[in-house]
Amino acid sequence: MAFESLLNQVGVLGRFQIFQMALLGLSCLIIYPHIILENFTAAVPDHRCRVQLLDNATLSINDTEVFSQDDLLKIFIPQDSNLMPEKCRRFVHPQWQLLHLSERLSSMTEPDTEPCMDGWVYDQKTYPSTIVTKWDLVCESQSLKSVNNFLFMIGMLIGGIILGYLTDRFGRKLVFRWCVLLLAIAETSAAFVPTFPLYCTLRFLAGCFTSSILTNSTMLIMEWVVPPFQALGIVITASCSCISLMILGGIAFAIRDWFILQLVYSVPLFFIFLSSRWLAESARWLIIKNKLEEGLKELKKVAHANGIKNAGDILTMEVVRTNMQEDIEAVKMKVSMFHLFRTPTMRKRTFLLCFIRLAILILFYGLALNIQYVGNNIFLSQVLFGVITLLGNLVGLFLLNHMGRRVSQMLSFSLVGIFILTTTFLPEEMYILHQTFLTLGIGMISAVIMCVISHANELMPTVVRATASGVLGITGNIGGALGALLMVLRIYSHHLPWILYGVIPILCIPVVFFLPETRNQPLPDSIQNVENQGYSNLDGPKDTGMEIDTLSSFVSHAKRNLRIFGFPVDHHKQN
Repeated sequence: MAFESLLNQVGVLGRFQIFQMALLGLSCLIIYPHIILENFTAAVPDHRCRVQLLDNATLSINDTEVFSQDDLLKIFIPQDSNLMPEKCRRFVHPQWQLLHLSERLSSMTEPDTEPCMDGWVYDQKTYPSTIVTKWDLVCESQSLKSVNNFLFMIGMLIGGIILGYLTDRFGRKLVFRWCVLLLAIAETSAAFVPTFPLYCTLRFLAGCFTSSILTNSTMLIMEWVVPPFQALGIVITASCSCISLMILGGIAFAIRDWFILQLVYSVPLFFIFLSSRWLAESARWLIIKNKLEEGLKELKKVAHANGIKNAGDILTMEVVRTNMQEDIEAVKMKVSMFHLFRTPTMRKRTFLLCFIRLAILILFYGLALNIQYVGNNIFLSQVLFGVITLLGNLVGLFLLNHMGRRVSQMLSFSLVGIFILTTTFLPEEMYILHQTFLTLGIGMISAVIMCVISHANELMPTVVRATASGVLGITGNIGGALGALLMVLRIYSHHLPWILYGVIPILCIPVVFFLPETRNQPLPDSIQNVENQGYSNLDGPKDTGMEIDTLSSFVSHAKRNLRIFGFPVDHHKQN
């Protein structure tokens, strides 16, 4: 963990770090909306069955304008319980008698209906064109839209695992650049594909690449700054993601055609790829991987960019080797995903972080997928959601810098639980108060997410940080799926899913309690660093043995946590 001393010699927050953050933040502005782009490109407009006599431009039965459009719809299209035209059925034969109410009431038999044999007519007032209208993803085929969304999430899950491993093996910058290029190709091609299965395949690949890009953006910022500025790096990427949601709402309002909107967010990815050549590879990762010459070259480049004079005299191979020798020796062995579970401290951290990531994304997607509670206008709701989450990120940054990682998460989880439970049991007539508490809950969830991501990156060693992000991404995607499925419980009780959304964050509080504080602490580079931290936290020995008495470890860890919160704990020393 001596890399911080090298950073102090090349500049802790100079022109290079600012440029790196700006470029990666711009990348997030373009890339993050691809996750939710189908809120608009796959929107489902109002629709009904196509009827040749009614909709054929060359055959009109209303040339004399005897009947209104509503009268003609009654003749050919049955009505639903809300007296609106059915979306998926039509009459087998025209029902002229339905124009006369008395005859309809006296009718003893229901007219025969059939599915939409000739396709559908779509309301183009809001959306002139979407993938739903292009491939008729309605009625019997409406589940295909959900399958497409599911494939994108599966792509993010698989991409997190495979590309996370490749990131730890081949480097952050290399994988980032290739993923941006492949994402640009996949998403641009998706606008031109002729068939829906091919479109789904490209969206699956887009999910794989998107997950890796966002993860590497965070790591390329965190691994180039000292601990006091690591939370700032996280909040920059998170805030850019929130701003992108606001921009998406405005652009989608101006561009209603899915084909153009898809290209607007896909073509700029090629420019992001070209500009990414100016990014610097993580010198921390290069040195840990024993690529000392390449790491030294990157450090000198950064020192020059930050205006450090005589960088060649200050930074030499001997200086790098002397500072990092211990960490280099500790990571000579090849690491894999299984190293997250082989040693006691790594195993404990992995399980606790997985539980927290699962819980927080259950909440986030549970509310994000029910955004209609914020408003009925989807464009305005998208902008408001971005504003709320941006403010939440700023609150999260304040908490991280002034209260630490653990206390900020415990406080945020408590507030989220209180806001959601209060919203659940408020009377429906108290609409303004209901909206206020729900808005505060969404904002605090955003703050928690930023705190959770920052804490997880600081707890995991450099050698497996990307792999760990992939594993945590698995539980996060599972949480997203569960967040949506919990709404099914509304068939049993309207309040049941919301009660669960309120209880889950409260369950996370004791879990966070047993994670170590990392504010202003150097990032661990090797698994041995983490294990040594674990023994130190337990007030135990720092030897390399892995057999520690479980009960005494738990007690000593609990004592340390109580001391942090100001509780007096007596220490009895045996002579």
